[in-house]
Amino acid sequence: MTDPSSLPSPQPSTAPPAAGSEPAAQPSSAPTATTVEDFRRNLAAVRARIDAAARAAGRDPAEIRLLPVSKTVPEERLRAAWAAGITQMGENKVQEAKRKAANLADLGIHWALIGHLQTNKAKDVAAFADEFQALDSLRVAEALDRRLQAAGRGLDVYVQVNSSGEASKFGLEPDAVADFLAALPAYSALRVRGLMTLAAHTDDADRIRECFRIMRTLRDAGLQAGTVGDGQLSMGMSGDFELAIAGGSTCVRVGQAIFGARPTPDSLYWPANGAE
Repeated sequence: MTDPSSLPSPQPSTAPPAAGSEPAAQPSSAPTATTVEDFRRNLAAVRARIDAAARAAGRDPAEIRLLPVSKTVPEERLRAAWAAGITQMGENKVQEAKRKAANLADLGIHWALIGHLQTNKAKDVAAFADEFQALDSLRVAEALDRRLQAAGRGLDVYVQVNSSGEASKFGLEPDAVADFLAALPAYSALRVRGLMTLAAHTDDADRIRECFRIMRTLRDAGLQAGTVGDGQLSMGMSGDFELAIAGGSTCVRVGQAIFGARPTPDSLYWPANGAE
C-alpha cells in the first residue's frame, strides 16, 4: 500500500475551459490486454487521448491524473499491468478490492475504492484503501473515521455528487454538497481532496457537459469556502473523458480502454450502467 502523499497532486485550474470542440469521441473499450506489451500499447493510446483533450482545452496534460479501473480483471493480468507501469488501480466492490490488495501486496499498488460503500464495510476499507472516491453519507464518514483513528492512519476522500439527477445513481444532490462538505472537518482522519461524479448515461454530449459544469461550479464554491481540499474533480470514464477534461476534470477513471471489454455487465458495479 503506497503513501498517498508520495503521489503527484494535479493542481486544478479555476479558469473556464477554452472554447472550441473537444477531440472526437473514441471507442470505450480496447483490445483485451494480457501481456505487458498489450498494456503498454493501450496505456499509451489512452495517454495520447488525454494529452490531445488537454491541449484542445488549453490545459496542461500534467494536470490530469489517470486512474486505471481494474474491476473484474484477474490478478495475473494486474501483475502484467503493474509491470507496464500501472501503479494505481480503482475498484468498485470492497470484497474484490480487499482480496486483490492482499494478494498483490508485494507490488505496492495504490488502491482507490470508487464504488458505493455501506457502513459495515468501513473496517475493510480503512485497512487497505489509499483513497475513497464515493463518500456521500455522514454515517459512512463517521464509520470510516472511527476505524481510521483506531488504525492511526488517514484516508484521501472525494465526495460523490449525483450531477445527472438520475435516480439510479448514488451521490449527493448538488444542493446538499456545501453543507456536507462543511460537516466533514469533524472527521479528522478523512482528507477531503475533491468531488467525484458519473455523468449522465446518454449519447447526448450537451447533457454530459452540463453534469461537468455543475461539478466545476460546486468545486469552485468549495474552494472559496475552503471545504473541498485542493479541489480535485474526478469525472470522466472511457467513453466520455475527453468531454470531462474539457469540463475541468483532474482525474479520469478509465477501465475498458486500458484493460479491454469486460464479460461482466457494468450494471453489476454501477447503478446507471456507466462504462469506465
